[in-house]
Amino acid sequence: MRFWPSIAAPVLALSLALLVFLPLGPGAKGAAFLDGFEDLPLMPSLSQQTDRTTVFDSPYGRIVEAYASGRATPGQVLDFYGATLPQLGWTRQDARVFRREGEVLRIEFPRPSPGGAPTLLVRFEVSPD
Repeated sequence: MRFWPSIAAPVLALSLALLVFLPLGPGAKGAAFLDGFEDLPLMPSLSQQTDRTTVFDSPYGRIVEAYASGRATPGQVLDFYGATLPQLGWTRQDARVFRREGEVLRIEFPRPSPGGAPTLLVRFEVSPD
């Protein structure tokens, strides 16, 4: 019966590791973030248009521009970011403008959906304050 104590610790460690990491496997969904931003979450109903992302660093700060589109209304987008961004240190200046650590984030809707189509285009821009 000396076999049990020698194997119990590794089996227990493996079991705990599986419980922790199994939810991160294929099919698990975590929060997605916009490319070019360290911690700007992507609203679940939006998809980033990665071919339109621009990042420019200068001695005065960075400029990042990214686009996302999806089935949402401007109000839903503004509600999502209005609730989410303050948790990440952004201070709301108005419905579409947030500030944090010398940077300004602007959320814009550059064009109306053609013919009332349900796809919305959203522009995110960060620039020095």
